Amino acid sequence: MYLLEMNHVQKAFDGQGVLRDISLSVEEGEIVSIIGPSGSGKSTLLRCATMLEQMDGGELTYLGEKAAWNGKDGTSIYAKKEKLKDIQKNYGLVFQNFHLFPHMTVLKNVTDAPVHVQKRDKEDVYAEAMELLRKMGLEDKANAYPCQLSGGQCQRVAIARALALNPRILFFDEPTSALDPELTGEVLKVIKSLADMQITMVIVTHEMAFARDISDRVIFMADGVIVEEGTPEEVFASNNVRTQSFLGRYGEIL
Repeated sequence: MYLLEMNHVQKAFDGQGVLRDISLSVEEGEIVSIIGPSGSGKSTLLRCATMLEQMDGGELTYLGEKAAWNGKDGTSIYAKKEKLKDIQKNYGLVFQNFHLFPHMTVLKNVTDAPVHVQKRDKEDVYAEAMELLRKMGLEDKANAYPCQLSGGQCQRVAIARALALNPRILFFDEPTSALDPELTGEVLKVIKSLADMQITMVIVTHEMAFARDISDRVIFMADGVIVEEGTPEEVFASNNVRTQSFLGRYGEIL
């Protein structure tokens, strides 16, 4: 059984098709990178997978539980609110712009949802959160506020916050795009450490060398469709003209 399945997903904004019949699946423990030019639909795909956007058509399934399916007219029908709440426990999402609460300390940012949404024991959550911050190299920042942190530190807090919910799959939407090159390295290092912990991840990224090194599978998207997918070796050595054209811009890096 796949952890995540998306079948024949379609999404348009103002009549413009952004996702055109996209299907993908992710297995437990797999790391999938999604690459492609800006405007290709990568972030919209992640937002549909995490239900921040509703699909116009298509199916969305987590561990065999259907979150959405096609009705008779071909448009997506979503499960009832309570069912969706249960399904949402399966995943976490790390945004490119952190989305931390500025009025909360680092520790409060990490512990707020597990305590108030998941209703878990406060002492257990705080102990787990401190351990997560230690792994992120941030245990000395537990009582700091986001405005006192660098961009790289904020992104590491955002990763800890997502992990605190104990998700089965973690989505990253261009996690380094808001960072300068020096800070990008520290965040990529943290994500690589999660790969060593066998955490299932789907990563939208413009960091080609990183995608090649970390991924079990790479998906190349352009113009709202999946042009190609395969192992990093297959995709980065592809003869497909569209793929070659895109990757050619990163030739010096690779």
